[in-house]
Amino acid sequence: MSEAVDDESVRKFVATYLKKKGFKQAENAFQEELNKNTNSSSSPISFNSQLDPDVAKHILSFSQYEEGPAQYQDGYAKLRSWTYSSLDLYRHELLRVLYPVFIHCFMDLVAKGHIQEARTFFNSFREDHEMMHLRDLQKLEGVLSPSHLEEMEFAHSLRQSKVNIKICQYSYELLLQFLHKSQSTTVLGIINEHINFQVSPGQPSSISEDAEAVTLTGSSLDSANQINQKEIHWGLLEDSFEERLEKAGALDSEKAEGESKEGDGDENKKKSSEGAKQGASNKKLKKDKASGATAKTARPEATPVTAVPRVKPELTLPVIPTEVEQSIFEDLRNRVQLSSAALPSVSFYTFINTHNGLNCSSISHDGSMVAGGFSDSSLKVSSYLITSLLCILLSKCLLILKHSSTAALQGENGTTTSSEQVLSNGGKKPYTLFQGHSGPVYSATFNPLGDFILSSSADSTVRLWSTKLNANLVCYKGHNYPVWDVQFSPVGHYFASASHDRTARIWSMDRIQPLRIMAGHLSDVDCVQWHANCNYIATGSSDKTVRLWDVQTGECVRIFIGHRSMVLSLAMSPDGRYMASGDEDGAIMMWDLSTGRCVTPLMGHTSCVWTLDFSGEGSLLASGSADCTVKLWDVTASTKLPRTEENKSGNTSRLRSLRTLPTKSTPVYSLRFSRRNLLFASGVLSKTV
Repeated sequence: MSEAVDDESVRKFVATYLKKKGFKQAENAFQEELNKNTNSSSSPISFNSQLDPDVAKHILSFSQYEEGPAQYQDGYAKLRSWTYSSLDLYRHELLRVLYPVFIHCFMDLVAKGHIQEARTFFNSFREDHEMMHLRDLQKLEGVLSPSHLEEMEFAHSLRQSKVNIKICQYSYELLLQFLHKSQSTTVLGIINEHINFQVSPGQPSSISEDAEAVTLTGSSLDSANQINQKEIHWGLLEDSFEERLEKAGALDSEKAEGESKEGDGDENKKKSSEGAKQGASNKKLKKDKASGATAKTARPEATPVTAVPRVKPELTLPVIPTEVEQSIFEDLRNRVQLSSAALPSVSFYTFINTHNGLNCSSISHDGSMVAGGFSDSSLKVSSYLITSLLCILLSKCLLILKHSSTAALQGENGTTTSSEQVLSNGGKKPYTLFQGHSGPVYSATFNPLGDFILSSSADSTVRLWSTKLNANLVCYKGHNYPVWDVQFSPVGHYFASASHDRTARIWSMDRIQPLRIMAGHLSDVDCVQWHANCNYIATGSSDKTVRLWDVQTGECVRIFIGHRSMVLSLAMSPDGRYMASGDEDGAIMMWDLSTGRCVTPLMGHTSCVWTLDFSGEGSLLASGSADCTVKLWDVTASTKLPRTEENKSGNTSRLRSLRTLPTKSTPVYSLRFSRRNLLFASGVLSKTV
């Protein structure tokens, strides 16, 4: 009887072990052998009759030892100790293995019902991962029973997925040697089941590449890859302002060229009647002009600009008044061309005396109005006449920053300006007060013309206000929880909202019900941004992903995976090809919309990136952070640098940081490039920073 029990135990353990370790071929072969022996004999195969009794006993004792909760604690502790004591050159690569092993040890303990041991294990080693994965740990902290692993989407997706880890060949061999010597089958099983190693020859990768060295795969990544195969049209709208301006510019240049040719002909006829000496000098002058013209025409051919494709709008676009069109064309004609050698002027608005009540700020497209959303459910809008200021700023060749003298920004020459434009609650109320929300206001946005402003609130509503009538026009209801963000489309009339209810919604000003509901994120949708052609919106979420949605069908057409914390800000390039996203850890990622891949992570900020914006021609990216800085990044150089040159130079950050503009104690809430490429920024004076 005892022999039969031992046989059954051995078979059960071997089958379970092979299945757990992911050895599918060995498991299938083992089952086939069992079935074959069972069919050929009336009694099941006896392992003890074929195996040495000591071996069978060792297998059974090993199974009991392996199943014990202490093995998780001991196995992880040994791996941790070995990793931290490894050589500095390889340590950062080996450390990438610790976090997935840690969370799966914890979840396996919970799944087997060892709740108390799981809590002890979790609390013993959580400090190792709090810096990089604090939000994940806070979610897993709520897992108190096996049923929670199935009910919590985050935990369930982790258990169903694998982690891809990039590692060099030597680091991989070191890890294999350790696992072989330590004989920790528990850790080995977790690594086999939940980690895929992408081994590369040569030297270890840089520490700065850690953000893209660990990625999630499995069911979530498979679905993401499938979605990212869908076709998207990232070009600009047909008959857009830029296209019409280009055509008008081409006609003007042709006309000017024709007039210049006629003038040259008349002048040549006049000069041909003069002496031979004068004629010889004219020939020389013509030759010089021709060579100069050839050089001028050859210069653009050396750096060809890829034509941006044109697409048709999927939404019915609003009619823009003629006088407004003329004003926009005037701004575009007078746009300052920015580059790494010609950085923008910056105008900074500072809120003071807010008593920690300011939640958000927004700047109108021309910089003439600034709005602030407050915890007391109010929205305050200040208007400024900035014509003279614009003239002063744009006439300077160096960076000029307008800011309150109590929190001045440093310019390139190390000087500060004292021109004040302070938003204060004292005196004669330099703002217009909008009241109507019944909860804190979390976001505000101006339409392109500046005559309307939207605000979103904890009361789950979005409100439309008129800046001309100073009144609330519409209250949009649909979300069930706080609305974190709201953004007008580039053409106005349509807007998008993002909420705690894990959805984003598209609205039009003339309807109180949403036109589309975008559902798919696993956690809060924290930010939303429109594509330049208005056919797509992007959403950033606390689930660490960014999604791109088709506004016509409402379906997700791209999933961008790579952030390690909640995504707080988004920006679209003017040509619609690239998207930038900023997260809670201070990382910024540049994405190619057509491929769904990350061009490069941008490291530099030390705290939350709250706002991003591209310059008018798309050559620069500006980022504002809670670390009280504005950073300017060179976008043009990043997209032209081949990977081979990057690897040779050893430069891991393809996007070059051009300038860091620090404030003394003002976190940056919002940024806005005007149509003329003046950069506006706003923030609140914080004495606690």
